[in-house]
Amino acid sequence: MGRSKLAKFAVVAERENVVQPGDELYGQLAGKWRDLHFENDNPIVLEVGCGRGEYTVGMARLFPEKNFIGTDIKGARIWKGSTMAVEEEMDNVAFLRTYIERIEEHFGQHEIDEIWITFPDPRPRDRDIKRRLTAPKFLDMYSRIVKPGGIVHLKTDNLGLYEYTLEVLQERKADGLIHTSDLYNSDLQEHAMGIYTTYEKRYLAEGIPIKYLQFRVR
Repeated sequence: MGRSKLAKFAVVAERENVVQPGDELYGQLAGKWRDLHFENDNPIVLEVGCGRGEYTVGMARLFPEKNFIGTDIKGARIWKGSTMAVEEEMDNVAFLRTYIERIEEHFGQHEIDEIWITFPDPRPRDRDIKRRLTAPKFLDMYSRIVKPGGIVHLKTDNLGLYEYTLEVLQERKADGLIHTSDLYNSDLQEHAMGIYTTYEKRYLAEGIPIKYLQFRVR
């Protein structure tokens, strides 16, 4: 591991806005994020696989009346979003280091109001279908931690992942399903909120349309 990553890990380990293995509250916050971390009753928006946390922080800037949590397993990535939140003195942002497969260990039933899945690994190989963050097992997890009527969003550059997700949701007869294969040339672009991740800017510069869909949890 390079010195830069080690330095970032060391910084993240001391951050109050990051919860990770070894922390006193790690694994103890399920159903208690509002009371023990944010100390308010505001809605909670979760970004799964948040990477650098650019979307998490971007949404937190726009909606200070909500709480935002970005989850990712890689601490060096979380360092970026965590640093932005500290520099901007944002108290409505938190990051959680965990594998998405273990997300139910960290959130209580219906504790989350909304989920964003932004540019996840598309897992294009057939043998990796079950690892896609929109595979049925993950959708079932989201349905247990998101309140009834809460929205789950997907943004991706990958047509295969978009079409796979759309097919799965249609088979499940998902409520409130809306979608587009070209977000910024559609009447749904307001859902992007003007937030662009580093990768998204790159895709758009290359002429790759951004796909988007959302549905409501029953």
